[in-house]
Amino acid sequence: MLAAATIDPYTLTTGRGVGAVAAVVALAGSVVGGLALARADGGRGGRGRSAVALTTGAAGILVGGWVVATADGGPGTGNGIVGGYVAMLLGLLAIILGALARARSRRAT
Repeated sequence: MLAAATIDPYTLTTGRGVGAVAAVVALAGSVVGGLALARADGGRGGRGRSAVALTTGAAGILVGGWVVATADGGPGTGNGIVGGYVAMLLGLLAIILGALARARSRRAT
């Protein structure tokens, strides 16, 4: 691992890569959760999309939490801690939206 002083802000390290992928997965879950919530009363697709949102949200929280827990330093050190926090936040949003869509689709049927 490179020393913190030698890491360029634009260098893609393993920690930054894993944090960014976790954030993108959680963002996709948030988008799918929003779509599921918007179409939950239509019957078809609400439950499937809500399951995808719940799964990707949980994955974002778990991987983001792992990145944050294993980071050696703060922001700018190349450990991906910012991406980990973003993944955890977006993962929580995806779980909330997925759960709301699941509850709404149950009431509609």
